Amino acid sequence: MTGEAIPGPDGLPRCPWGLSAEDYTAYHDGEWGRPVHGDDALFERLCLEAFQSGLSWITILRRREGFRRAFAGFGIASVAAFGEADRERLLADEGIIRNRAKIDATLANAKLLAGWAPGDLDALIWSYAPDPAARPAPRTLADVPAVTDESTALAKALKKKGVRFVGPTTAYALMQACGLVDDHLARCAARGGGLPAPDGARDRRTTTRPAVS
Repeated sequence: MTGEAIPGPDGLPRCPWGLSAEDYTAYHDGEWGRPVHGDDALFERLCLEAFQSGLSWITILRRREGFRRAFAGFGIASVAAFGEADRERLLADEGIIRNRAKIDATLANAKLLAGWAPGDLDALIWSYAPDPAARPAPRTLADVPAVTDESTALAKALKKKGVRFVGPTTAYALMQACGLVDDHLARCAARGGGLPAPDGARDRRTTTRPAVS
């Protein structure tokens, strides 16, 4: 395999990883690389990228609904209210990745972010989006980085504010997933949001906690 975009069953070229499993195809076509906004929506993806650390993404993708049930839809305020009983419940939940350090980081991050003003998480993350014009479209998978200067700076900024379990690699995966960068290959039909979301794909949430009047 050259690492270039390859045609799928419908004849449209896609990134090779997007054709490696049905779950990946739906995610590749309908979500990955499309802009995501909203504190809760970005919190969900920040958490899932952290849980993915050391694992394949499809492991997380196939448990995503389990994660959403376990973590109250990743509403920051809801997760911030979790207590010790919830922590024990999560550690016993076979529908998620039962990693103590990652669960504890998720709970701690929710409590931290609950104290931020609405929109602050969104603004902070998106402030590290690079200029698209300065980034040539990757031709092959080998052209796609794992870490960039922007992801390193984003991870540093999040850590400085107390956010746990986020490093430059996790930060860049977040940037890719949430559309801060478009790493679909140059010939991929999904580049620039060029493919419609598949039937049954979950809408990308753009919810933000309401401002306190």
